[in-house]
Amino acid sequence: MLDPQRWQGLWQQLGSEAPAGSFAELQSAYATPGRHYHSTRHIQACLDHFDRWQHLADNPALVELALWTHDLVYDTHRQDNEAASAQRACQWLDDAELGKHEAALRELILATCHQQAPEGDDAALVVDIDLAILASKPNDYAQYEAAVRAEYAWVPEALFRAGRAKLLKQLLAMPALYHQASLAKLWEAPARRNLQAALAALESQSE
Repeated sequence: MLDPQRWQGLWQQLGSEAPAGSFAELQSAYATPGRHYHSTRHIQACLDHFDRWQHLADNPALVELALWTHDLVYDTHRQDNEAASAQRACQWLDDAELGKHEAALRELILATCHQQAPEGDDAALVVDIDLAILASKPNDYAQYEAAVRAEYAWVPEALFRAGRAKLLKQLLAMPALYHQASLAKLWEAPARRNLQAALAALESQSE
């Protein structure tokens, strides 16, 4: 369960009050049926990691806001979830008369597209925390894979396996999964082991 007092306290750190109705909207979004992974549990996990590693951030409050809002919009039928999430989060900043932070927040949220290496320490921290699940214990990682499959239940099995295998290969081909040195030291090796095991399982199912 996400903490409304923490949400309000974050906005006070930024210099304003949380926009009216924002926490209720946030909680409702992450509780939407069909969010088997991208749910309140994922956001809380991100915040827990942030609590441990916030000393790595240049602007901790903006990093935390990005973690709260980066999956605000999540629909497996659309391709612009991050952009839509950024748009809504930036509207909240505008409502709170904190528009000066919009460009930075948008950059942090869009970094979670994971299409290219993040620019700057704060974007790196957001991206690394978002992908922390990849380095989890094998049983937890298996539950993550199952939850992602459930989110794409509408995709036929063969197509899902092919698409997921392509994504796993793309991740494994990246020079680095994690960009903050402290996190890479802890997470890079176990994440690659999990990804390789998941890819092998998918390829064996396709034979």
